[in-house]
Amino acid sequence: MTFDDQEYLQRYPFIERILISSEDIQRRIRQMGNEISEVYRDTVPIFVCILKGAYPFLADLTRCVAVDHEVDFMAVSSYDGGTQSTGVVKIEKDLKSNITNRDVILVEDIIDSGLTIDNLMELLQVRNPRSLRVAALLDKKPARTKDVPLDFVGFEIPEEFVIGYGLDYQEKYRNLPFIGIMKA
Repeated sequence: MTFDDQEYLQRYPFIERILISSEDIQRRIRQMGNEISEVYRDTVPIFVCILKGAYPFLADLTRCVAVDHEVDFMAVSSYDGGTQSTGVVKIEKDLKSNITNRDVILVEDIIDSGLTIDNLMELLQVRNPRSLRVAALLDKKPARTKDVPLDFVGFEIPEEFVIGYGLDYQEKYRNLPFIGIMKA
């Protein structure tokens, strides 16, 4: 059984509104897949999914990429269960793959302060990838405290706490098919 966006709103009264519909997310991910396929048409990139939030984005994105590729995972934490980043990034699971001389695409659900992705890029640069780019579903520019390069971006969003499509609040609501804003 599946639900459409409006049915989720009825089931979860704490959602103030839908910011980005499931239809818009899927449309933009198809476009991003085409962009990435063009950039990497002569290579075999490795997608590095930042767990936990980016896993739905990675799954949908890789199905829209028309070039051979590999996938690996990292788990990092900077929220400690709250709604604001602590600014302290902890590596909880590192890569299994050797990325030396590889084209690496970091797949992230949301870039807000920029601290997490900046720390990850520094960590991975010392492993000598051929290239290191970032694919982010959401870019929350108003929250940025660290300037970071984003190569493939799904949507720019306002400074709101968002849930759904992999993004959580206290480990819940990753299952929502859209990006929603919680009621205060």
